[in-house]
Amino acid sequence: MIDTHCHLDCSEFETDRDQILERCERTGINKIVIPGVTEKGWDTILSLSKSKYNLHPALGLHPCFLNNVDQSSCQNLERFLKQDASIVAVGETGLDFFIKDYDESRQMEFFENQIELAKDVGLPLILHVRKAHDQSVKLMKQKRFDQGGIVHCYSGSLQQAKQYLDLGFKLGIGGVITYERSHRLQKIVKELSLSAFVLETDAPDIPPFGRARTRNSPEYLLEIFEAFASYRSENAKIIKRQILMNTTEILPRLDLSSE
Repeated sequence: MIDTHCHLDCSEFETDRDQILERCERTGINKIVIPGVTEKGWDTILSLSKSKYNLHPALGLHPCFLNNVDQSSCQNLERFLKQDASIVAVGETGLDFFIKDYDESRQMEFFENQIELAKDVGLPLILHVRKAHDQSVKLMKQKRFDQGGIVHCYSGSLQQAKQYLDLGFKLGIGGVITYERSHRLQKIVKELSLSAFVLETDAPDIPPFGRARTRNSPEYLLEIFEAFASYRSENAKIIKRQILMNTTEILPRLDLSSE
């Protein structure tokens, strides 16, 4: 199993990161993708990923943290992407019109820059999108982006989900699916093809049901898988195999040769 979105570089994991990874391996969670959020964090993510064979970096500029970002940040991102073949995706990037006092034009500018970078280097995107799915889809269509990627922690409608799938994206399903009140997401998981999905934890955020107000962890991916599988008609073995295929298809730089 692969956790396609986990901020394992965060300070919340400083004291027991190695123990968490050991428990993940014992339970079959073999790979973890660590997405970048700010330029300041890229070196840490790359260093951490190089120290552990089962950690894989993605680098990007998050739409909620653009206050200190300028064009030099995009130039540095381009340099990293072109120099380091271990980077599996550009992200997380995208649009967030949910946060207070958001700057739409600034978010659009840097999202557009990162779409262009991903096209240039031939990498998929890891998207963070809230209350802006229509704008996100429209921009990627305008840019003719065809590298695909993952819509992390998917929160849109069924119709919007189909638009992302048409663009070659997979939908990232995390802890939200474990909550009984997540009716819209449950409907999407039931109705779309199994080929539409990948799994994630977004740790240390969005813990699964029963672990509220605690630090989320990549080892809880199994709980997310079980909740996801409960809304599907296929047996668990088929689901697990297809989710793995989906993940390696959309993130082809993931090296599974060590498994």
